[in-house]
Amino acid sequence: MQKDLNEPDPTIHTSATDALTSSSRFELLVHAIKDYAIYLLDVEGHIISWNTGAEHFKGYTAEEIIGQHFSRFYTEEDCRIGIPERALATATEQGVYESEGWRVRKDGSRFWASIVIDPIFSETEELIGFAKITRDITERKRAQEEIDKQRARLSHAKKLEAIGRITGGVAHDFNNLLSVIRSAAELLGMANLSADKRTQYIEIIGNTAERAALLTRQLLAFAREQPLSPEAFDIASRIHGLRHVIEMTVGVGIQVNIQLPTDLPAVHADAAQFDTAVLNLVINARDAMPEGGTIRIGVSDATCSPLPREDDEPAAPPGEFIGITISDTGCGIEPSLIEKIFEPFFTTKALNEGTGLGLSQVYGFAKQSGGDVTVESQIAAGTTFSLYLPCATEHSPNPSLPATISARRSS
Repeated sequence: MQKDLNEPDPTIHTSATDALTSSSRFELLVHAIKDYAIYLLDVEGHIISWNTGAEHFKGYTAEEIIGQHFSRFYTEEDCRIGIPERALATATEQGVYESEGWRVRKDGSRFWASIVIDPIFSETEELIGFAKITRDITERKRAQEEIDKQRARLSHAKKLEAIGRITGGVAHDFNNLLSVIRSAAELLGMANLSADKRTQYIEIIGNTAERAALLTRQLLAFAREQPLSPEAFDIASRIHGLRHVIEMTVGVGIQVNIQLPTDLPAVHADAAQFDTAVLNLVINARDAMPEGGTIRIGVSDATCSPLPREDDEPAAPPGEFIGITISDTGCGIEPSLIEKIFEPFFTTKALNEGTGLGLSQVYGFAKQSGGDVTVESQIAAGTTFSLYLPCATEHSPNPSLPATISARRSS
């Protein structure tokens, strides 16, 4: 019968396999890899093998480098502080050493390398050497550095944009207030002014000055320099004391649903600033529901911590917090605007309908109190703000009684 020429000859396959022992096959595999430097060290760190990849991007041939100490690839700075010796010690003690750093080629040029060192033990658990794998990742590092630079430029541009908006907002608002005061002062100088008019203009100047002081306090709250008088108080009692003001603020078209347990721990914060923050969040929820809806005020678990933030601003430190949640069923917030809503003078409202300082006051109050504020929102489904405040400790004063709250409108 004629043999099929396309069918492999098992005798040839067997002879080839026999010719290549397992050690020689492994050696061929190692030498065929060009993207990684793979070589062996003795127990003292001298090089005892060298593959094609090592020669490719380190520049040494096997004849030039075998017998040399592997520390010659390290920079002078690293050698002075003993990093090569520390690498072998770490690999021996922990079973592996992994790092990234600058390494030096034969021509003196540097490359950024990813390094792995594994110890090799004999059958009797005696250390007999190290296996070292190095990869040139200079291009990846440069790409990451460029991304970081672009990110830093973008962050700087956003900060400049925010500073410009703050500066413009302060100048605009204070100019309006000064115009009112200046006009009232000029009218006070009229010789034939009646007593009633004189009293009216004096009141206008006083009220306008108070509005300017409020603007300053809101800016200081955002900058976390607002003087606070922290005390221990019961947030359930405080919010129930605010209920009448909240209902009057939101109007008849919005239902207010307050669900607060009576056994919550006390929080430690400035009670008056807490009232202002709650009203600011309520007003923000009201404005998100021009057609009416529901505002829900509740709390999260008293042991929960603020969620980690995605921006550069660190979250509150670990500890026990109470999260006061204020939710609405309104229009929601565009995802692109989420990161801007706490900036002072940023507002999506129409001209003369808001200063954009309400949420910045909440943010500043939360941070200055050692807490945090987070937001979750879905378009056409509503928004939930969570104001986290630290629980009072046993050394804090007793909880304060609910105070009579006057309406403080924020826009």
